Amino acid sequence: MYALNLGAWNAVFAVPCAVVDQHLKLASPNQLKVLLWVLRNAGHTFEIQNITAALAISPEEVDDALLYWEQDAGLILRNGIEFKPSQEEPSPSADLPAPVEPQNHPAAVDPAPQPAKKPAAILTRPQKPDNAFVAKRMTESQEIAFLMQEAQSILGRLLSNGCSATLLMLHDDFGLPADVILMLLQYAASAGKTSTRYIEKVGMDWAEEEIFTHEKAEEKLRRIAENARAWHVVEQSLGITKRSPTAKEESFAAAWVNDWHFSAAMIRQAYERCVDTKGQLSLSYMNGILTRWHDQGIVTVQQAEEEKAKKLAARKQESARKSTYNIDEYERSGAFDTFDGK
Repeated sequence: MYALNLGAWNAVFAVPCAVVDQHLKLASPNQLKVLLWVLRNAGHTFEIQNITAALAISPEEVDDALLYWEQDAGLILRNGIEFKPSQEEPSPSADLPAPVEPQNHPAAVDPAPQPAKKPAAILTRPQKPDNAFVAKRMTESQEIAFLMQEAQSILGRLLSNGCSATLLMLHDDFGLPADVILMLLQYAASAGKTSTRYIEKVGMDWAEEEIFTHEKAEEKLRRIAENARAWHVVEQSLGITKRSPTAKEESFAAAWVNDWHFSAAMIRQAYERCVDTKGQLSLSYMNGILTRWHDQGIVTVQQAEEEKAKKLAARKQESARKSTYNIDEYERSGAFDTFDGK
């Protein structure tokens, strides 16, 4: 009896030919590591933290690598939290012979940075530029070259292909000037959120809000900082676990603290009223209380207590009035009349 001992080859998994033919030279080491890990664990659920632990790279680098294989290489598709192979043949890499020149990007050299204007309409997210076009724009435009260099300094790492493509897309397609993008990156770095996906989302939001000048970016960052401080006051007042607020919660906190200037003690007072009435925390109910206080000019705990005492006294008076009225009606009804039997 004979047998073939394949050793390590007894456990193998498939790697798409396109990885070697088109992306082996373009992909970074981390991108190749992440793809191999994902292919090795095909059929099993995983989270970013699993790849981070296995490969000893940061979550941001893992996210950038997945983004490269999804959007730049086109080898995988993301459906919610599920990855699957792309059904279409990925387009040839720009580094291969006879590349197809992208048609949706300007080729002229920038004579000087011009004030950015919002595109007429962005119905869908534009296709990200490939690596060759990013390099081409960097040689053509000093502004783009400066943007990429400063972005690396702010993020504290070399830019991945996906990240550099995202920054160029935000500049060329969404109209964000380089200085505004750098302010966005500084904000993201200070918040500890430097993944490409987060930068792209915030950049698209800023473009939608028409934040196309340094002054508007400063105003936006000022509001963000103020809203963060307001939510911190609410967190401390209510004793809730530190977490990121929802958009609605953030708007409540901004109104209470920034617009109406309620103290932490007043917010706590509204919280106690809410729990006494509802039996649980409800920021919407609290907002109703604080809105009423704002409209009535109640700004101190003493004034709030006086208002409560007045309302309680008014309820007691109304209850006593109704009780007296009911007794009078009962007497007039003749219920106390006696009969002598005649």
